[in-house]
Formats: sequence, structure tokens, C-alpha cells
Amino acid sequence: MAGVKQARDGAVGILTLDEPASLNAMTPDLLGALAAAVAEMTRDEDIRALVLTGAGRGFCSGQNLKASAALGEDIAAGVMRFYWPAFKALRECRVPVVVAVNGVAAGGGFSLAMAGDMIIAARSASFIQVFSRIALVPDLGSTWLLPRLIGRQRALELMLLNEPLSAERAHEIGLVRQVVDDAKLMEEALTLACRLAEGPTRALVATRALVEESEHATYEAQFRREIELQASIRKSADAIEGRNAFVEKRKAKFTGR
Repeated sequence: MAGVKQARDGAVGILTLDEPASLNAMTPDLLGALAAAVAEMTRDEDIRALVLTGAGRGFCSGQNLKASAALGEDIAAGVMRFYWPAFKALRECRVPVVVAVNGVAAGGGFSLAMAGDMIIAARSASFIQVFSRIALVPDLGSTWLLPRLIGRQRALELMLLNEPLSAERAHEIGLVRQVVDDAKLMEEALTLACRLAEGPTRALVATRALVEESEHATYEAQFRREIELQASIRKSADAIEGRNAFVEKRKAKFTGR
């Protein structure tokens, strides 16, 4: 698929942004290819986790300004048409998504990295909001995602001061799960993804959905919603296997069903 390479390692699908000459800068074609690749990969029920990374020296350098004309005169409508489907696909993916950040994740690329479930960063990785440098506001979901990951004050610090964030500092403040040597980035990302793929996929994704909903719910409403979803998911094959394995004092063998 143009712009996005697809591969697999057992039950893990691997998606690689493949426009290295531009540090994988976003274009309607690239984001369209990403949305289609997520859909295509996850139609295979044997795929139980995804890894998203970038080819070359960077993860994603943000929006390709040369391609902005393709969005049309109504920029908001263009972004929602061409970019939102990829972000939505990652955020609502039926399997967990690990993002392996190599090199820079800037502007919209920073936003894209946050759209997954967990981030692993190469030691050379860096994160920068960029927007205030060119007198713009953060976009592509940054103002929703970043404060929820690291808190309001730290998010505003990054957005207003436009200071780059090293991989180590990103780990310290809770943006990334792990920092690894560059040569081991994909190995560690696949190890984490395989661990997730071996888990009860439906329950893992339902947990993600509950966390998303909690941002807008009262304590009482979320209390009820958890039990409602629990009542539904406890009938799944994995939940039955999990209970049986607990009683029989053995390791559960989950199938994602």
C-alpha cells in the first residue's frame, strides 16, 4: 500500500509509515493509506495487536505543508475528511496499538504517536509540539490527548514554550512507557505487542474504551458503566477460560474471542 508498509510477526501486525525522504510527513495520501492499512490488517482475526512506526530517521515530522492545498479551501473539512479517519482507526482499533517512535515526532506527528495505546521510544527520539513557533495552535487531537497523558501544566509548557522533549524526559513525565537503544526499538516494541496479543483482546480493548469514557462521566455513571460492560464481556470465551484457569491453577490460554 502506497505510503504504508504492512508486515506481520505472528499475531502482531506491523505498520510502517514509509515516506522517509520527508521524515514521513503527513499528506492526505499517507493518512488515507494508514487508515486503510489499519482496517485491512485488523480484518484478519488472527491479528491481535498492532505496532506503528516510521521508516528512516524519524517517526513523523508533522504535516507536509506542500500538500496542504489538497485539503481544499475549507481546511477543517479537509482535515476531518482526510486525516481524522486514520486517527479514529488507531484510537478505536479492535486490538491494542503499540507506537514505536524512532527519531522525531513533531507537530501532528506528536499527535499521531499519542493516538496509540502505549509508546516505546528509541533513545534518539524527540517530541516537539512546534505549533507556537509558527503562531498556530496545536491540532490533530493534541489538546485532548496530551493533558490526559501528562497533565495540564506540563502539556501547556510543551505547547506554549515549544521546547523539544527528549525520550528520557518523555519517559520521566509519563508520555512514553519505555526508552530503548535505537537498535532494539522494534525488538522491544514487538515484545510488548506480543505480550498484549497473548492477552484477552476483547477485555483489553473494552478497558481502553472505559478509560476513554471516564473522561466525560461522573463517578456514579462510570461505576455503572463498568458493571454493564463487565456483565457483557464475562460471557466471552476468554473470560470463561480465565475463570477456569484460575480455578484450575494454571496459566490461561486466551484466543481474543
